[in-house]
Amino acid sequence: MSAKPPFLQRLFTLLWNIINTTRKLIINFIFFTVLAIIIIAIATSDEEIVLDNQTALVLDLSGNIVDQKRFVDPFEAILSQSNNDNADAEILLADILYVIQNATQDTRISTIVLNLSNLRSAGVSKMTDIGNALNEFKAAGKQVVAMENGYSQNQYFLASYADTVFLNTKGMVSLDGLSRYRLFYKSALEKLKINTHVFRVGTFKSAVEPFIRDDMSDADKQASNQLLADIWASYSSIVAKNRGISPDQLVLDTDTYLAQLDKAEGDSAQMAMNMHWVDELVSAEQFRLAMIEQVGANKDGDSFRQISFNDYLSLTAPLPQFVEKDSVGIVVAKGNILNGAQPAGQIGGDTTSEFLRKARLNDKVKAVVLRVDSPGGSAFASEQIRQEVLALKNAGKPVVVSMGSLAASGGYWISASADYIYATPTTLTGSIGIFGMFATFEDALTHLGVNSDGVATSDWAGLSPARSLNPNVKAVIQRHIERGYHEFISLVATERNMTIEQVDSIAQGRVWTGTRALELGLVDEIGDMKQAIAKAAELAEMDQFDTKLIEQELTTEQQFIQQLVGASAAYIPQSVHKSSILESMLMQWSEVIEDFAKFDDPQGMYLYCEQCDF
Repeated sequence: MSAKPPFLQRLFTLLWNIINTTRKLIINFIFFTVLAIIIIAIATSDEEIVLDNQTALVLDLSGNIVDQKRFVDPFEAILSQSNNDNADAEILLADILYVIQNATQDTRISTIVLNLSNLRSAGVSKMTDIGNALNEFKAAGKQVVAMENGYSQNQYFLASYADTVFLNTKGMVSLDGLSRYRLFYKSALEKLKINTHVFRVGTFKSAVEPFIRDDMSDADKQASNQLLADIWASYSSIVAKNRGISPDQLVLDTDTYLAQLDKAEGDSAQMAMNMHWVDELVSAEQFRLAMIEQVGANKDGDSFRQISFNDYLSLTAPLPQFVEKDSVGIVVAKGNILNGAQPAGQIGGDTTSEFLRKARLNDKVKAVVLRVDSPGGSAFASEQIRQEVLALKNAGKPVVVSMGSLAASGGYWISASADYIYATPTTLTGSIGIFGMFATFEDALTHLGVNSDGVATSDWAGLSPARSLNPNVKAVIQRHIERGYHEFISLVATERNMTIEQVDSIAQGRVWTGTRALELGLVDEIGDMKQAIAKAAELAEMDQFDTKLIEQELTTEQQFIQQLVGASAAYIPQSVHKSSILESMLMQWSEVIEDFAKFDDPQGMYLYCEQCDF
């Protein structure tokens, strides 16, 4: 029995196909227009990357920092390369850490310049990993500087790790704290005569609240307040320590802010100096001259000696190893948990299970680190993946989970059976609860003069979004949901050596930070990916080992396109990077419709943390 209306599924699939096809036609037209120029430019270019001594590494973090990049159509990818205006651009956390760690040992690199102007999102957990790598770089006697026209809250977190924080003389630092607001649709649905049927277990399982309420419940407010306070405490304590100031100097109440602004005569940049948020106010030209004085001029003399993030990554990329050694396998589970095979950037029940199975059947892989960065999704797919985790353990291969920014609901389900679980202080985890939801339109159709009538051999045969839901069917569905919740808390109780009552008291759909989860016994230790790999090797009793990323292998054609895309970025006219109004509108609509694809469980049951998106 499926609780998802086939009609709605077909409707949104049709809309998505129309929008996606139109979007690709636009992109492919532009692609073929510039392809010939790109190939000629690449073929005639023999420029080699040369790295001189006393060079600055410009760490350009453009887009969203992720554990795994989404699969992107090659034709789309070639247009998004080097596109600083592309909010969908992604950069791998592993690549950033690899580059910083190499630069720390590279005697030719003396300075890192943080370019954060196009950083979109990252999460405190991932940015803390980057900050720790920057601290190691500084500990080697090297310098980190940051320069921006203005700093958003995320950008400033990373900038705070710099030895010197520069700000444009007309810039400002925006520190606002955290909030969680969303839209509620109950009254709107009633006016549209749409009946929403919700089945859930968990006082704090608030994913469905927008459809059954017009405001946030007291339970959700309580949980969200605690969660935001914990995350902000981590953010503010780290930044304050980096800057040598008090945490309460970061976000000011309106009266204090106005007083400080008056003291600076209305100058936001000077206020940032007075508050010790930044170290120097400079123009772009003054910064250029300062950096030339620090590291020297480039060969053209028009800027400082530097190498870009992408160029340095290419220059230091490890050579492929043809002899496999004993390894810790790494499987990344990033995105929503969906059924079947899914592309990179989403978790497929079949796909992720296949990766875990490959690790189990590879004699050289002695242990596995499952990197989880997911709000959950399908209950069926989550269990499918967990069964492969159990199969790994039964094969004598330890499994260690490294939680990223979030590992909640279904993300926690697939983690629970691991031998050891690491979280970061700000990981969002828990959300141990379950729900089901779908809508029927009988009242709306009746209002329009459309009525449904007929006969069926059972209550189940007559289920339709055009008909009201039988109360007995509702009771059956609710019983299934309750059973699912009992299975969830029983699983956690068994794997974490707790009683069902203990788990229930901290479950109910409530989300916890990694720090709180450690106190509650939901995770074993606070740590990052590096520690998780070391733990996996320890459990497998390996002193010498490699790491092996187990992911979808590209075909020869896909590898060729990927290399072409990477090499062609510098030759694409900047005007091509600018999205048309039509393209932007199509992207916005496609994102809305794509959200409906999150709900594809065959039994209509979801382990999903909607409130983990702030």
